[in-house]
Amino acid sequence: MKPYRGNIGSVGWSSFSGRTSCRRLHAIAIAALLLLPIGATSALAAPNSASAASTAHVYLLRGVLNIFSLGLDDIAAQLRAQGIPVTVANFASWSSLADEAAIAYRSGRIKTIILVGHSSGATALPDMVAKLDQLGAPVKLAIGLDSVFRTKLSGRVGRYVNFYIANGNGEPVAKTAQFQGKLENINVQNVPGVGHMSIEKNRIMQRKVISEIDAVVFGRSAPASRAPKPRQPGAADAAGSGTARAAAVRQ
Repeated sequence: MKPYRGNIGSVGWSSFSGRTSCRRLHAIAIAALLLLPIGATSALAAPNSASAASTAHVYLLRGVLNIFSLGLDDIAAQLRAQGIPVTVANFASWSSLADEAAIAYRSGRIKTIILVGHSSGATALPDMVAKLDQLGAPVKLAIGLDSVFRTKLSGRVGRYVNFYIANGNGEPVAKTAQFQGKLENINVQNVPGVGHMSIEKNRIMQRKVISEIDAVVFGRSAPASRAPKPRQPGAADAAGSGTARAAAVRQ
């Protein structure tokens, strides 16, 4: 009598199919586990950026008359759209703003202090930097837009960028022996359409300012700030000291 073999084939195929399905499920599970950290990192990117923005604060100082520095309002609106807290005020408020910023810094509500000033607002920046340093709240970034008075910088600041128009009334900033940080004086006289009353409204300059701020707040790469080359390289001999003043000074 022949042994019964009726279901051996079907049982073997079922077993093989089951093992194959298990392997597939196992592979899918491993793939899912490998992908999980990537997904988690992506999910955390936005909250981390939001946290960095919320703990920064940008103080924008207008010039003598508020009606002449309205470009700072445009910059403020673009920063707020990125979730960065902003205060826009007249330069005369720099001392009280420094007090407020220092209190918030010591409490931990603000971790990154950034200053931007136009005209007389730019002239007041070195005083605000020095006071904040004295109050134990160092400035991470300060940007001056065409200060019309020669000023001296002391105290601590991560980076101080002074954009000035050398063929107008703009002045470079000098550093003292008490200064700690990086200072850059950049002549922007060759930027199209730039002038003392328009530097903070100029779209090119606004992009420069916002790029510098984003680099600090979000860790993005800011384009290198370079002074435009003189239109007539051979004019140095004829211009004498005037050309030296017009050149960008990096310190």
